[in-house]
Amino acid sequence: MLNKISPKIWLAGVQWLFFIFTNTIVVPLSIGHAFQLAPEEIAASLQRSFILTGVLCILQALWGHRYAVMDGPAGLWWGLVLNLCTSAQTVGMSLTEVGGGLASGFLLASLTMIVLGSLGFASFLKKIFTPIVMGVSLFLLTIQLVMNFFKGMLGMNDAGVMDLKVAALSIVIALFVGAIHLKGSRLISSYSILIGIIAGWIAYEILIPTTAQVQQQAGSLFALFPWGKPNLQIGIILTAFIVGLINMTNSITCLATVEKLYKTKTSDAQYKRSYLLTGIFTAFSACFGLLPFGLFTSSVGLLESTKILERKALIIGGAMFAALGLIPAMSGLLSSLPSSVGNAVLFVAYLQMFGTSLRTIQGIQFNSKTIYRIALPVLLGISIMNIPPQAYSMLPMYIRPLVSNGLAMGVILSLILESLVNWTKYELPVTPSHVNSTGKTA
Repeated sequence: MLNKISPKIWLAGVQWLFFIFTNTIVVPLSIGHAFQLAPEEIAASLQRSFILTGVLCILQALWGHRYAVMDGPAGLWWGLVLNLCTSAQTVGMSLTEVGGGLASGFLLASLTMIVLGSLGFASFLKKIFTPIVMGVSLFLLTIQLVMNFFKGMLGMNDAGVMDLKVAALSIVIALFVGAIHLKGSRLISSYSILIGIIAGWIAYEILIPTTAQVQQQAGSLFALFPWGKPNLQIGIILTAFIVGLINMTNSITCLATVEKLYKTKTSDAQYKRSYLLTGIFTAFSACFGLLPFGLFTSSVGLLESTKILERKALIIGGAMFAALGLIPAMSGLLSSLPSSVGNAVLFVAYLQMFGTSLRTIQGIQFNSKTIYRIALPVLLGISIMNIPPQAYSMLPMYIRPLVSNGLAMGVILSLILESLVNWTKYELPVTPSHVNSTGKTA
């Protein structure tokens, strides 16, 4: 069977490997440091993350939603966990108590996703997720990701000062990837991400050599509840439940967007299978100290950049990624990829998502009143993203992660506006009075 796979798909699979890797690697590292875990436990969580993410991507492509769309550690959960860890001491809680509360919350979110998904909750979400809501979600997701990638390109230290040499190289890499995509042949441009990562990594090692050592020893691969045993921290559990519901809406945005590339319609059965798999693996994440999973709408950026839609490519990339988790030396080697290189390449790849956002609202007419339905949630979300985290320190820690998340608040506001306001009465249709004697609109 393997000899029937073309070299094009194999190369696309390697490209998916790097895409999954660059979207995954920083998560267990940052979470491990937030929980003050030992280096060997962080290394083990890295391996677990590789294995579960790779296997889930394969199952989703084969049986779940059946698209070439990554399913990995969800960014919404990432912000929640980091905020709770940062706030733990100020409210008199230990990190173990926070971790145990999160484990309980993850399990509840997992059960909720499985039950609601099997009951056809996706049909309800599709009704309330109008093109405007999806457009707002995609705009804010694109802005949030590109802002993070740009900061990562600059090589900033703990004091917030950029490394000029790293920043200059990152800009050159980004321009190089963009040039390949714009000027290269269709074959070459399809692998612009892969070429950019390999060339950028080589250039980094030549121009900015480092002496960083790779963690070779890992703790128990599947130790149960490394963050803390499940408990009944009600505030944390309820917050996790709300975030879990919001995370479910991400699947609607993602699949409704990617189906346009495939020129098909996602069935209710596909939504149910996708929710089932994500829910099951979210339960695994609760047990093994990982972030819950969610579909990556950013996969659309890769698909639009490469024009390679075959599921086999994702399956190959997922299989290689899972295999890396079983081989500590290999995962350690890949972990030495400079983060600035990955950020520079992804910065270019995700620019495609901005076009997807625009196409989502294409055909909708805006005037001085109806512009509020998209301008208000998008600009509010961007404003929240640019407020320092410490500005929210006076809020209760249980709502802080939600209120400080520009993406979540923007989507929630958009849902409220679309549900409560009848925008059709504010639209200004073209009438005969708007047409002049030549038959053209005035």
